[in-house]
Amino acid sequence: MNALPGADTDQEIAAAGCHPLFRDVPASVEFNKLRKRLLRGVRQAIEDFAMVRSGDRWLVALSGGKDSYGLLALLLDLKWRGLLPVDLLACNLDQGQPNFPKNILPDYLGANGIPHRIEYQDTYSVVTDKIAEGNTYCSLCSRLRRGHLYRIAREEGCAALVLGHHREDILETFFMNLFHGGRLAAMPPKLVNDEGDVMVFRPLAYAAEADLARFAEAMRFPIIPCDLCGSQDGLQRNLMKAMLDDIERRMPGRKDTMIRALANVRPSHLLDRELFDFAALGAASIPVDRDA
Repeated sequence: MNALPGADTDQEIAAAGCHPLFRDVPASVEFNKLRKRLLRGVRQAIEDFAMVRSGDRWLVALSGGKDSYGLLALLLDLKWRGLLPVDLLACNLDQGQPNFPKNILPDYLGANGIPHRIEYQDTYSVVTDKIAEGNTYCSLCSRLRRGHLYRIAREEGCAALVLGHHREDILETFFMNLFHGGRLAAMPPKLVNDEGDVMVFRPLAYAAEADLARFAEAMRFPIIPCDLCGSQDGLQRNLMKAMLDDIERRMPGRKDTMIRALANVRPSHLLDRELFDFAALGAASIPVDRDA
């Protein structure tokens, strides 16, 4: 595994200088702790899942929501400090949703000197043509978006597509698969696409959504709402989110415990016969004292 270079994160945060995104951040102790906590989590995920190859280029998907803004800012922070030896290219895919504010992202990225690409592809019309009114568009929309992002990664010479999914996204996916898919699966922090030529990374795998929300507010990101298509009501993912939030309220710390559990699997204590050879399992022969 290629570990990230550098010393202790606390010392790095105190170092002079910062990326332009951080010029006007709050000077409070609370914000500094939040920033350090998020950076530690991102560095840990990058190290745990061996994401870095020095000199690679990463395409960072930027939707305009709090999570992708936070991801980009944290990666730029690490790169600024010499702790992330890759090139970063921010990319927004304008999918043609009604009332999408086309100027916000290019203006923000340009003002902060962030290399970027804005791509227009009207997938919204494709989705609304194929999905009956009243149904949710998210699944098809996501597949179409991912296909274009893979293409852009190839065109830009990027080895990896980097996404802003966080701890709650991973847990919600796990429970959706458990309750509705009949399988134990979540969002892996690292995978390769079906074609085998683009890696997908999720460096926010350990980041709490509440921390990212506080970070986005403090950083004053120009947030673009994710419900421009009007298809977000009644999603199963929202039910999973509510369930997890209720568990966390009743038993604080359970979300962190669940994330740790996903990295602590015991195949012999599950029921998957493909994963564990139950047929070969037997008790050892125990000598019996016939004279006892």
